[in-house]
Amino acid sequence: MPAPPARTTGVSRRVTLYEYPFNERIRAFLRLESLFDRLFYFAQPGDSRMHQQAMGALFELIEATERTDLKGGLLQDIERQRQALMNLREHPDVEPEVLDDTLAALERVAGQLFRQPRASQLLRENEWLASLRGRMAVLGGTTHVDMPSYHAWQSKDEAARCDDLQQWIAPFSVMREALDLLLDLLRRGGEIQREVAHAGAYRQMLHGKAGHLLRIWVDSSDGTFPDISANKHMIWVRFSTQEGRLRPQQLQRDVDFELALCQGV
Repeated sequence: MPAPPARTTGVSRRVTLYEYPFNERIRAFLRLESLFDRLFYFAQPGDSRMHQQAMGALFELIEATERTDLKGGLLQDIERQRQALMNLREHPDVEPEVLDDTLAALERVAGQLFRQPRASQLLRENEWLASLRGRMAVLGGTTHVDMPSYHAWQSKDEAARCDDLQQWIAPFSVMREALDLLLDLLRRGGEIQREVAHAGAYRQMLHGKAGHLLRIWVDSSDGTFPDISANKHMIWVRFSTQEGRLRPQQLQRDVDFELALCQGV
């Protein structure tokens, strides 16, 4: 996944967010989110070398969507989420307008995603992109010596390159919207709690409680990071730090952190 940005808490402390998926479905969604983040970042106006990174991310995204039925998985999750939200309609703490807006967004994006052709069709319709994908799989295979046509594309005006990138990215826009909507609903479902890892280690028993995503915020001032393991029975976190060429070393001091268990549907 993309490295989530550090944020500042109410006590002026910068923290970094780490996320851990409980199942392969959520792991695939987080990987897809990371690819989208990289693609849209490097597709912005900029140097042709930035746009080469965008092309690499585009081909990785195409490969990821070809390997598994991500479209079908997203549609199934949207329907599960819609049914779960429908059951909350009579709940006294639910705001009807917010619920209706969320349900409408889910139905709209599901309809658009269902009607959208497979993203791999982009390559089938563009022989030049298909040949470029093959060259980029070769180490250093996109030089002007190996593929002059790509060198010519890189030499185009920035605006022309951006127009091409936006055209190639467009088939993925609905998938990205669906993914963002589902992950946002999942993340908002977790209640943030303050915890302490004594001697750098933390354990929480779940007693079979189904979790989908674990989120941990850590003080980023000293390079501390969590090594996370989790299943339906237990969460196990060990905090470490790494300096220079040394291997990461587990901390032996207490570590304050924040945790949210997102259960989802």
